[in-house]
Amino acid sequence: MELEIDDGGKDSDNADELLRIGNRSEERIYIKSDGSLSNGMEIITHPMSLNYHKAKMPWEEVMHRAVQLDYRSHKTSTCGLHIHVNRTTFGNTREAQDECISRVLYFVEHHWLELLKFSRRTKYQMNRWVARYGYKSNPKEILEDAKKGSNGRYTCVNITNWNTVEFRMFRGTLKYNTLIATLELVDKICEMANMVTDKEMTSISWSDFVSCLDDITTPELITYLKERRLYVNTPIDEKEDD
Repeated sequence: MELEIDDGGKDSDNADELLRIGNRSEERIYIKSDGSLSNGMEIITHPMSLNYHKAKMPWEEVMHRAVQLDYRSHKTSTCGLHIHVNRTTFGNTREAQDECISRVLYFVEHHWLELLKFSRRTKYQMNRWVARYGYKSNPKEILEDAKKGSNGRYTCVNITNWNTVEFRMFRGTLKYNTLIATLELVDKICEMANMVTDKEMTSISWSDFVSCLDDITTPELITYLKERRLYVNTPIDEKEDD
C-alpha cells in the first residue's frame, strides 16, 4: 500500500520518526520522495495481509504523529491512497488471473458513481490521475480495452504491473477508519471477483454487494458506507463531487 502525505515537508527527521513508529518491532514500512507531492512524502508498506494491517500495523500511531507533524492527506489536491493486490490472489496462471481481474474492472465500471463517492476524489481528480476504462457489457470486453489503453498506470485499476493489480482511485487519508474501510472494500471486491462467474457479476447491484458485508469482518467498511450514505441503494447524484 502507498499512502501519500503532503504539506509537512520533505524532511528526513520527520521520515525517521514515522519509520520508528511503523517499524518498532519489525520492518513494515519505508518512505520515499514523490514528484507529484508539493512538500511531502510517500509511506509504502511491505506486502502484508488485511489482517496484518488491522491487527499489527500501528496505523493509528503513524497517522496521528503525521498529523502532529503538520502533514495532510485528504485535505490536499495531491495525495492518493494506492492499494496493491498480488496477482496470485486471482489464480495460479495468467489466464485465470485475467479472468478474475476482468470481473474486478467490470465491478468498478458498473458501480463508478458509488466508488467515486467512496473515493472522496472529485471527478476532475479522477479524470486526471485515475481514468476509467469505459462501459462495456461484459467483463472480458473491459479487460480487452484496458490492455489496449494509452493511460498506462494512471487508471482507476492499474493492470500494467507484472506482479500486482493496483487500485488507484482513492484519495489519501490520515483517518484510521477510512484507511481500514478502503482496505476492506478492495478485499471484498477481489473476493467477489474470485467467487462469481461473469454472468453473475453482471447482475450484482450495489445493494447486493453491501448486503453481503457483516459487522464482524468489515466493521470499519460498514461504518464508512453509512457515513457516506452508501450502505443502502440510494441513488447517487452524478453531479456530486465531494
